[in-house]
Amino acid sequence: MIKNMNSYPLYDDGDHKVYWLGIEEAEDEKGILTNQYLVIDGNEGALIEPGGFFVFSRVLKNVSSLIPPTQLKYLMYSHQDPDVVAGLNLWFEYAPLAKLVISELWVRFIPHMAVLSAGRTVGIPDKGAEFKLGNSVIKAVPAHYLHSPGNFGFYDEKSGILFSTDIGAAAFPEGEWYLFVEDFEEHAGYMEGFHQRYMSSTKALKAWVRSVRKLNPNVIAPQHGAIFRDGNVSKFLDWLDGLEVGIDVFEKEFYGD
Repeated sequence: MIKNMNSYPLYDDGDHKVYWLGIEEAEDEKGILTNQYLVIDGNEGALIEPGGFFVFSRVLKNVSSLIPPTQLKYLMYSHQDPDVVAGLNLWFEYAPLAKLVISELWVRFIPHMAVLSAGRTVGIPDKGAEFKLGNSVIKAVPAHYLHSPGNFGFYDEKSGILFSTDIGAAAFPEGEWYLFVEDFEEHAGYMEGFHQRYMSSTKALKAWVRSVRKLNPNVIAPQHGAIFRDGNVSKFLDWLDGLEVGIDVFEKEFYGD
């Protein structure tokens, strides 16, 4: 059982801070462990990919050690999967001032999670949006069909960190885990199957890579797997740009010639 219950700083300039919020492995996760992140600017916080029910106590503890949950301004969700959103009703209770940020495509699904948003939901338009946090800005970066049809990464301008949703996810072998990618070639073997199965379109993936190159992030931090930094950022983007995924891989297998 893999557990690293402590938060880890990814960026800190005194006023603006970014943290990875620990990790723990559930028996049913099959190596697809989830990452949660916290961005703090001044006295405001944004919790990115808050996660499901079973990680809630660990994430809440780590958030509370860094900022009072009542100072969370945003709960930022890339898409609708339960490993992202299933803890929402708990976060609404413990972070009563926080706005839920998610693709406008999924706003109507929130009440089906037994959550009464009561005006607390902000739908992101398909082209993206900007969200002010303290004296900084977090951009919602479109990542549609990778894999969700309404999907966004979040780019923290001040730190240069792109939270890349499922893009960059890795399925670790049993008992193996690391926070940062060191050996890219080895790590690519843990990513390939996931991306080919869950990313729906090679065309969409290449378009995402083009948009991310324009941002020129310092760090790419996915919802699953390990974090890319330094030279591994460009290696990762190059690898994605040459990868065939989704229907382009499975068309013959699923539908025949």
